Amino acid sequence: MLWAALLPDGLPDDPRPRTEALDGLATWCLQFTPRVAVLEALLRCPAVVMELEQSVRLFGGKRRLVERVREDCTSLGVRQLSWAPTSLAALAVARSGLSNGFAKPLAPLLDALPLEALTQIAAHQATLARLGCRTLGQVRALPRGGLSRRFDAQLLATLDQAYGLRPETYPWAQLPETFHAKLELMARVEHAPAMLFGARRLMLQMAGWLMARRSGVTAFTLRWCHDAMRAKTAGDGGELTVRTAQATRDTEHLIRLLAEHLGKVELLAPVGDLELLATEVQALEEKSFSMLPEARQSGESLALVLERIAARLGPDRVLRPVILEDHRLEWMCRWRPAPEPAPRIKSRAVDVPQPTFILPKPLRLATEHNRPLYQGVLQLLAGPHRVEGGWWDRTTEGDESQRETTRQTARDYWVAVSEHAGVLWIFQMRLAQEETAWFLHGTFA
Repeated sequence: MLWAALLPDGLPDDPRPRTEALDGLATWCLQFTPRVAVLEALLRCPAVVMELEQSVRLFGGKRRLVERVREDCTSLGVRQLSWAPTSLAALAVARSGLSNGFAKPLAPLLDALPLEALTQIAAHQATLARLGCRTLGQVRALPRGGLSRRFDAQLLATLDQAYGLRPETYPWAQLPETFHAKLELMARVEHAPAMLFGARRLMLQMAGWLMARRSGVTAFTLRWCHDAMRAKTAGDGGELTVRTAQATRDTEHLIRLLAEHLGKVELLAPVGDLELLATEVQALEEKSFSMLPEARQSGESLALVLERIAARLGPDRVLRPVILEDHRLEWMCRWRPAPEPAPRIKSRAVDVPQPTFILPKPLRLATEHNRPLYQGVLQLLAGPHRVEGGWWDRTTEGDESQRETTRQTARDYWVAVSEHAGVLWIFQMRLAQEETAWFLHGTFA
């Protein structure tokens, strides 16, 4: 078995914030395995343990799994991470300042540890010391009959569980339906960008929660509470909501977005507490990876870069084209703020090519013997492609009457070729009084 024990640092003495901090660490651990438990939450040295034997293959082997846990847990305030074949052995190794519980066989490893490594043994330290016991191995060497009569049953049970002689059972941590985490800052913060240090710990917890739920976030809210010794005009605190164009659980990208937004915030009073909420969550579709090695992308994708620039300059100053569910070329594409979520468009089959560029306004073409002309006679290659719709698209004309009309269109599109102008996208109006009227609407690159 592979067990990990995480000892957090800087826990508050107040029971409620202390429990919230341990539950937050346990929530982060749930991304690796559902077998996560909090041990001795209200005692002097609490810990979070997780059983990872069944997750080794999922995360690419034991080495990669260990590296991934070690890489992120430091930012969560974990001062000691240790591994061992049992949970209590991992806890004892961690409290002794060691990390690798597989360096030697389990029994010799635990025999050399002091009594303080296990709480249930340390509770009888005074009595055991008078018997000449200073290590766990010396306690285990005592007659079991005498131990069971002189001490409580928990002492022998703890020894057996630590040495792997008895199964371990815990009330496993449950993944909450919504993410809501709080953090009491170690020092009061007077500038908004300085809140990013504490917010990063909450963001890592949220990323673990999203990973466990196989989901991504499209909006999250950071709230802060002002110090009690504040001016009356400062208020209780403030909040900031950050939105993304697509669901993601990329921690670094979310932290960069938050940093851009915090750079524009001015605090009215020092901040002592932070709170993070995942306000909008969507399920993520898991990708099926190829068996062949794939080329790695260096740097951020274009969508992530646009979101970060929009957070710095303002959402209305960074636009991107968005395809709408509309077959009319003039209204098929719209420029929207980059951080806005992209609409989900159903795939539609088109039997003719679409133009690369369209004109701002269709250009009426001359005709000769009912054939369109544009730098010479046009030859029709493909068509007609019929586009009809727009009865729902209502607009108001700019005259004094403010008359409301619809942008109803009924057109037959053709792909045409010109000897001098190249391949063109033209159409003929349907049900029009002049049935021979042709218009140029786009060109192909």
